[in-house]
Amino acid sequence: MAIQTKILLSDLLKHNVRCDNGIDHGPIFKPWMHPPVHRILGLISRPSNLRLQREVWRLDQVKGINDHEVFVKGSSSISDDQTLERFPTLMNANVFSRSGQKLGLIADFLFELKSGKIQYYLVSRSNPLIPGISRWRLSISQIIDKQPGSISCDIDTFEDLPIQKASLKEEFLIKSRKWKNQFQDLTYNASDRLEGWIDDQISENINESMKDSYKTQNDFDSYDDWIDNLDIDSSEEFHTMNKQQRKNGLTNETDLDPWI
Repeated sequence: MAIQTKILLSDLLKHNVRCDNGIDHGPIFKPWMHPPVHRILGLISRPSNLRLQREVWRLDQVKGINDHEVFVKGSSSISDDQTLERFPTLMNANVFSRSGQKLGLIADFLFELKSGKIQYYLVSRSNPLIPGISRWRLSISQIIDKQPGSISCDIDTFEDLPIQKASLKEEFLIKSRKWKNQFQDLTYNASDRLEGWIDDQISENINESMKDSYKTQNDFDSYDDWIDNLDIDSSEEFHTMNKQQRKNGLTNETDLDPWI
């Protein structure tokens, strides 16, 4: 029977412990932890709900796991709830931000089944026993301090962490943020395009106005040249006509007036 290399604690809490003698020792209900080095040393089972007796199993006693049971070899250590309550643990510990604001609780963790080394923690905003609660992944390197029942992290909000499991509400909020960002991007792009189009239109209008002004000025200059040329041509024609009339003996002033 193969043993998984890494496993979530929550997956083991659904299993019963069965020893090599075939005896069912009840379900696993909590880990035996060593928080200073982020490691678990074993598992604790509850043989009966009617008795206070609890059984502690070392991690190296685990020899196999299936969908419903954890198989162990050897005998357990007997304890009780009052003693186990004094065992240090980070399960359900309060999670605080770098500014001291409470963010949530430690809900779960992934660990190596052979060595017991914890890979990362999963945190939730509220009671982790409530079904469908979102889980965020908190790495060991982001923990800056730990005390009994609480840890301080180098984060501001859970949004600084990758989400491991999202509830329907959280998925809706994530999608809403994406839609909002996409809408803002579209709005900014449309605004940039509109501003560019307006600038292009203004530049084209200015260029057209300059062209029209230049053309009008050229027309005025051409008209002035035509008027000047017309005056010169009319004067020369008049003097030529006078000379011709004198030759023909027309000396009457009336005859000399070209407009009569």
